[in-house]
Amino acid sequence: MTLVVDEVYKSHGAFELGPIDLAVDEEVLSVLGPSGCGKTTLLSTIAGTVTPDTGTISLDGLDLTGRPPEKRGTVLVFQDGALFPHMTARENVAYAASSEGRVEELADALEIGDVLDQRADTLSGGERQRVALARSLAADPDALLLDEPLANLDAPIKRRLRDELRPLLASLDVPVVYVTHDQREATAIGDRLAVIADGELLQLDTPAEVFAHPATPFVASFTGSTNLFRGDVVEAGTGRALDWNGRRLDAATNGTNVGDDVWFCIRPEYVTLAGDETRNSFEGTITRQVFEGDGYLLDVVPDGGDEAVRLALSPPAYERAGLDERDRVRIALPADAIHVIGEAGERAHETPSLSQ
Repeated sequence: MTLVVDEVYKSHGAFELGPIDLAVDEEVLSVLGPSGCGKTTLLSTIAGTVTPDTGTISLDGLDLTGRPPEKRGTVLVFQDGALFPHMTARENVAYAASSEGRVEELADALEIGDVLDQRADTLSGGERQRVALARSLAADPDALLLDEPLANLDAPIKRRLRDELRPLLASLDVPVVYVTHDQREATAIGDRLAVIADGELLQLDTPAEVFAHPATPFVASFTGSTNLFRGDVVEAGTGRALDWNGRRLDAATNGTNVGDDVWFCIRPEYVTLAGDETRNSFEGTITRQVFEGDGYLLDVVPDGGDEAVRLALSPPAYERAGLDERDRVRIALPADAIHVIGEAGERAHETPSLSQ
């Protein structure tokens, strides 16, 4: 079973989606992007609730062009769930289920057993969303389309269901398109990851590849590579290196030429504290530190510079280092963790600032 989106284009006033090309096999494709980038429009064109201006959508070789939503073999789950308010949760799920056993199975997987006999209009937002997801899975669709299905859930339940959804969706053996703006959700659930911004598909690959080798500065920033800088490619012995504000950084510069003005990035978790002067290391001052529950983020401005480098430390590493704001440290940017994106003039989307 393969879902194919072929040159799909849709305009809404000044907004344009596409053209988008995608092929989704029996896998989970996470579609990641900021609000308003076109994720829901893409799902709606696949489901048939929105008609593309041009392009085609097919499922297992069957052209879905012109087919109404109920005859496409797809199920679309929106954020609000769209349950039957006068029915109980059990009745909502059973409406699409082939057996009572299937209802109980999904109730256990999605933690809704305690609310099965409650009316849908008495459920919390998170409970309604889980019931809607159960009803959609009970329908055994040929393709499942999910629009931010965990958006209304509390953080502990969201983390738990995120871990449980992955094997559940994988067991369906149908194309699944999972839309979210949450990076952790997208990578935890998806076999592949598509990043969209301003209606344009910027990168499609495995989550690990997208995070390690972002195709554009926007992809780098949106997936957490907040260390995004411009530098010049320079000669270095028999090879090439990067000149970053007068500092030479050894890095792989494949596909570039000496003199190119390029973007490069390194994820905060790969920046390290260095006790001695080592390759790609420099001294600087900690200008900001933030505790995020599971770790610390530190911004270090190198001596003579004005662009901060962010590094991530686990609580034990932070406590061992005994650091505080305004302390001086030496940090290192490992050469194999630096990713050169491309020429600086190629940036097509605004990138979030370091402080965001």
